[in-house]
Amino acid sequence: MNKIRIERVSEHLKEKLKDPYFKELYGLEEQKLGIVKRIIDYRIKNKLTQGQLAKRTGITQQHISKIENGEFSNITTIEKVLLFIGYTVKLEVVPLDGKTKERIPHLAGRV
Repeated sequence: MNKIRIERVSEHLKEKLKDPYFKELYGLEEQKLGIVKRIIDYRIKNKLTQGQLAKRTGITQQHISKIENGEFSNITTIEKVLLFIGYTVKLEVVPLDGKTKERIPHLAGRV
């Protein structure tokens, strides 16, 4: 990719991050990426295929593939993999700020 395209993407992202709702969603994606990176790094460091990791964690290779592609539909499955590689899941529920609530149609007006 050339430098001009990267600069355009960076500027576009900078503009989008001004939107509180987008910023929240982006933050979640960054967290997911961090989890995916840890799992893939573990597999590479330990010379494991997705299938081998799946057998060792008791889940399917398809689930490992989905997790590594950022599909987090089942927190229990992700937790099994993370526990196996030496991590745990920490969930925290926090209220949205007023600006973010305003961007979510069914919450607007309930700030």
